[in-house]
Amino acid sequence: MDGHLILPFVLATFLGGFVSGFSGFAMGIVVSGVWLHIITPVQTAALIAGYGLLTQGYGIAKLRHEWNWQSIWPLTLGTAIGIPVGVMLLTLVDPGSVRTGVGVLLVVYALYGLLHPPLGPFKIGVPADIGIGIANGLVGGLTGLGGIISTISCQLRGWSKDKQRAVFQPVLFAAFVIISISQFVAGSYTAETVRLYGIGLPFMVAGIWIGFKLYGTINDETFRKAVLLLVLIAGASLVVAASGMLRLTAAA
Repeated sequence: MDGHLILPFVLATFLGGFVSGFSGFAMGIVVSGVWLHIITPVQTAALIAGYGLLTQGYGIAKLRHEWNWQSIWPLTLGTAIGIPVGVMLLTLVDPGSVRTGVGVLLVVYALYGLLHPPLGPFKIGVPADIGIGIANGLVGGLTGLGGIISTISCQLRGWSKDKQRAVFQPVLFAAFVIISISQFVAGSYTAETVRLYGIGLPFMVAGIWIGFKLYGTINDETFRKAVLLLVLIAGASLVVAASGMLRLTAAA
């Protein structure tokens, strides 16, 4: 990476860490909008997974007093099953159509949640949670949003912001472990990628720390709306990315 691109790289890294520290997810959505213009897609995916272990690990440690393994393991198991299935399905379905469909659903859900009183709370049992986890993994494998469904499901239960994060962040951590191992086996972690990780590391850590500090000052309702806004952005980004893919396909 050229020297003049270091600044946008570290600024995006800091912002990604800040958003993750504040909300517990969405780091990849933030950084990819900049990184994909200055480093390769393979490097971007590898760095998101590598930094994801850090962002989720930090949140898990800070909220360990809220841990509830009974709520965590079904979502984690389902996610571990769903991710490889979703990756395999990429060879059988049209990625653009899938991203558009998922993106539209996320946008509709987020807009409804922002404009109406919160849905629920819903009581969800273990079998349903495993199914939600599988859906979470499938969407992650197909679109790269590996924790969006589990995050939404935690919100629908009416839990406090701390309890939500104490469940969906361990699920995200497990997803990043699976993805990181797959990328390591595939040879994605080159010397240059490791160097970039080191360059961005202090900025990522600073962003996480500041974001978590701000998170501690907000109430549950503000957190709910912040999550919905990030879900809206995630959905819109999928639709925009898919439309770009469709234009390229048509031009070809």
